[in-house]
Amino acid sequence: MSITSEQIRAAKAIIRWSGEDLAKAAGVSLSSIRRIEAVSGIPKAQNMRTVLAIRAALEAAGVDFIGSPDDRPGVRLKSAVLPATAVQSLLND
Repeated sequence: MSITSEQIRAAKAIIRWSGEDLAKAAGVSLSSIRRIEAVSGIPKAQNMRTVLAIRAALEAAGVDFIGSPDDRPGVRLKSAVLPATAVQSLLND
Protein backbone atom coordinates (compact mmCIF):
# COMPACT_ATOMS: atom_id res chain seq x y z
CA MET A 1 0.00 0.00 0.00
CA SER A 2 1.32 3.41 -0.95
CA ILE A 3 1.57 6.30 1.44
CA THR A 4 1.73 10.00 0.73
CA SER A 5 4.29 12.60 1.69
CA GLU A 6 1.60 14.25 3.78
CA GLN A 7 1.12 11.01 5.74
CA ILE A 8 4.85 10.82 6.38
CA ARG A 9 4.90 14.38 7.72
CA ALA A 10 1.81 13.70 9.86
CA ALA A 11 3.30 10.46 11.20
CA LYS A 12 6.48 12.28 12.24
CA ALA A 13 4.40 14.90 14.00
CA ILE A 14 2.18 12.44 15.87
CA ILE A 15 5.18 10.66 17.38
CA ARG A 16 7.20 13.87 17.69
CA TRP A 17 10.12 12.71 15.56
CA SER A 18 12.44 15.05 13.75
CA GLY A 19 13.73 14.40 10.26
CA GLU A 20 16.97 13.23 11.87
CA ASP A 21 15.09 10.76 14.09
CA LEU A 22 13.28 9.30 11.10
CA ALA A 23 16.41 9.13 8.95
CA LYS A 24 18.26 7.24 11.66
CA ALA A 25 15.38 4.84 12.36
CA ALA A 26 14.78 4.16 8.65
CA GLY A 27 18.46 3.89 7.77
CA VAL A 28 18.25 6.56 5.07
CA SER A 29 19.80 9.99 4.66
CA LEU A 30 18.19 13.14 5.99
CA SER A 31 18.33 14.62 2.48
CA SER A 32 16.22 11.66 1.24
CA ILE A 33 13.63 12.35 3.94
CA ARG A 34 13.52 16.04 3.00
CA ARG A 35 13.19 15.28 -0.74
CA ILE A 36 10.28 12.90 -0.15
CA GLU A 37 8.53 15.29 2.24
CA ALA A 38 8.88 18.17 -0.23
CA VAL A 39 6.63 16.60 -2.86
CA SER A 40 2.86 16.44 -2.70
CA GLY A 41 1.07 13.12 -2.89
CA ILE A 42 2.70 9.75 -3.53
CA PRO A 43 6.50 9.88 -3.83
CA LYS A 44 7.95 8.86 -7.21
CA ALA A 45 8.72 5.24 -8.00
CA GLN A 46 12.49 5.74 -7.84
CA ASN A 47 12.07 6.54 -4.13
CA MET A 48 10.05 3.40 -3.31
CA ARG A 49 12.83 1.60 -1.43
CA THR A 50 13.29 4.68 0.74
CA VAL A 51 9.54 5.08 1.25
CA LEU A 52 9.25 1.44 2.31
CA ALA A 53 12.06 1.93 4.85
CA ILE A 54 10.38 5.09 6.16
CA ARG A 55 7.03 3.33 6.44
CA ALA A 56 8.57 0.37 8.28
CA ALA A 57 10.31 2.67 10.77
CA LEU A 58 7.16 4.68 11.45
CA GLU A 59 5.02 1.56 11.83
CA ALA A 60 7.59 0.08 14.24
CA ALA A 61 7.26 3.29 16.27
CA GLY A 62 3.51 2.74 16.56
CA VAL A 63 2.06 4.64 13.59
CA ASP A 64 -0.85 3.13 11.69
CA PHE A 65 -1.40 4.39 8.14
CA ILE A 66 -5.10 4.55 7.33
CA GLY A 67 -7.10 5.13 4.18
CA SER A 68 -5.46 5.15 0.80
CA PRO A 69 -3.73 7.94 -1.11
CA ASP A 70 -6.97 8.54 -3.02
CA ASP A 71 -9.47 7.98 -0.20
CA ARG A 72 -9.04 9.75 3.15
CA PRO A 73 -5.33 9.12 3.79
CA GLY A 74 -4.28 9.64 7.37
CA VAL A 75 -2.34 8.33 10.35
CA ARG A 76 -3.15 7.27 13.88
CA LEU A 77 -1.33 5.63 16.76
CA LYS A 78 -1.65 1.87 17.13
CA SER A 79 -0.98 2.30 20.83
CA ALA A 80 0.67 4.79 23.13
CA VAL A 81 4.29 5.30 22.13
CA LEU A 82 7.12 7.40 23.40
CA PRO A 83 8.61 10.04 21.12
CA ALA A 84 12.07 9.21 19.79
CA THR A 85 13.64 11.87 22.02
CA ALA A 86 12.17 10.28 25.14
CA VAL A 87 13.35 6.84 24.09
CA GLN A 88 16.84 8.18 23.39
CA SER A 89 16.87 9.90 26.80
CA LEU A 90 15.92 6.68 28.59
CA LEU A 91 18.64 4.75 26.76
CA ASN A 92 21.27 7.35 27.66
CA ASP A 93 20.50 7.34 31.40
